[in-house]
Amino acid sequence: MVAAGRDPQKGDLETPINSAPLVKWFISNLPAYRPGLNPFRRGLEVGMAHGYLLFGPFDKLGPLRNAPNANLAGLLGSIGLVVILTACLSLYANSNPDKALASVAVPNPPVDAFNSKESWNNFASAFLIGGIGGAVVAFFLTSNSGLIQGLLG
Repeated sequence: MVAAGRDPQKGDLETPINSAPLVKWFISNLPAYRPGLNPFRRGLEVGMAHGYLLFGPFDKLGPLRNAPNANLAGLLGSIGLVVILTACLSLYANSNPDKALASVAVPNPPVDAFNSKESWNNFASAFLIGGIGGAVVAFFLTSNSGLIQGLLG
């Protein structure tokens, strides 16, 4: 396989942004591309981040943002979206996806990740567990912010 490099015919053009060493280092340390992780661990890390970050918009920007149970609505909304995203991952896993290709930003994708239907299903199930866990942690921190501030202050 020939690296894309500067050939626009390959569809992965090298730019100053995606070929910078800092960007390559950052992308190679994301859970999807970090070497040595099994698919379950990758899914758990990605799911935890998504569940934690999805809670805020549902809690603070949702239609129940001024209600006394806004935190609970944010929790249920973020869990619902995590379940929908997990269903989408499962559908993709059953579509027989191709193996990861090398690109400018990720010249050596890990060979043990996303290479089979089973690894995608492991990723999806761990994404569900991590996503629900991340949303629950965000709910707990938001619901008990007064207690936490009292302990720290």
